[in-house]
Amino acid sequence: MEPAAARPTLPPWLKVKLPTGPRVARLKDASRSRGLATVCEEARCPNLAECWGGGTATFMIMGEVCTRGCRFCSVDTALRPPLPDPEEPAKLALTLKEMAVEYAVLTTVCRDDLPDQGAGHLASCIRAVKDANPAMRIEMLLQDFRGERKLLETVMDARPDVVAHNVECVERLTATVRDAKAGYRQSLEVLRHSKIYQPGTPTKTSLMLGLGETEEEVLTALDDIREAGTDIITMGQYLRPTGSRHHLPVHSFVHPDEFARFGELARARGFLFVASGPFVRSSYRAAELFLKGRLEAKDAA
Repeated sequence: MEPAAARPTLPPWLKVKLPTGPRVARLKDASRSRGLATVCEEARCPNLAECWGGGTATFMIMGEVCTRGCRFCSVDTALRPPLPDPEEPAKLALTLKEMAVEYAVLTTVCRDDLPDQGAGHLASCIRAVKDANPAMRIEMLLQDFRGERKLLETVMDARPDVVAHNVECVERLTATVRDAKAGYRQSLEVLRHSKIYQPGTPTKTSLMLGLGETEEEVLTALDDIREAGTDIITMGQYLRPTGSRHHLPVHSFVHPDEFARFGELARARGFLFVASGPFVRSSYRAAELFLKGRLEAKDAA
């Protein structure tokens, strides 16, 4: 891994044009008209056109302000953000129906200020989307609920098709990268309990590389994540939010060949599916297509 200080500009493999076009514009209008936020737009994801064009989308629910301040994340923070919109479940269900996507990822800010940390609202969103779109597959990218299992179970009782929670980084870097309320072992326990509570529901997590981790630490994280029963893992390049001096700098730009090698090492550990590359994000179409296919095969059986 080459230190970022030696590479003041992005390496060639990380240069890509942002997605445009009439379909992208139409789908943006469909979400914005109801005050909804897509992670695809908020993160300026370079995979947006591929995903939206292929029938997947990612929405961030419970608002755009988080009660945590992770040093990799560009989402705004506050101790007491505005209350969740009670009409959001219905708005989300209608918007996804209009977008005609087949696979939707719902992610969320953390709401440590709410009595149930938003678990009830998340469950309502899942149920509303499923009621309006019976054939749509729902992946729920969850917060950790500070380790409270009953809140995790509240969301899982709404029967998302896939449960995801991101470990984000190797254990040594967790205190530097993530908010103090988060924790590496706490995240592993979320994944473990999700699999115990609903063994038939696929579980998924993500790791960012380029933060200063060693190869040994990455391999240890892969072992820990797999031991927690996690089925799917994605690995991608950490990139500092544009124009920010408050977020962590990139320590290294990981070459695509190295991502491919980590991907093979992850597959050797028994994950059902691995996506590993510079542009891979926790919501990534290749992983979602795999999961959609698995779920359809399960239904057929």
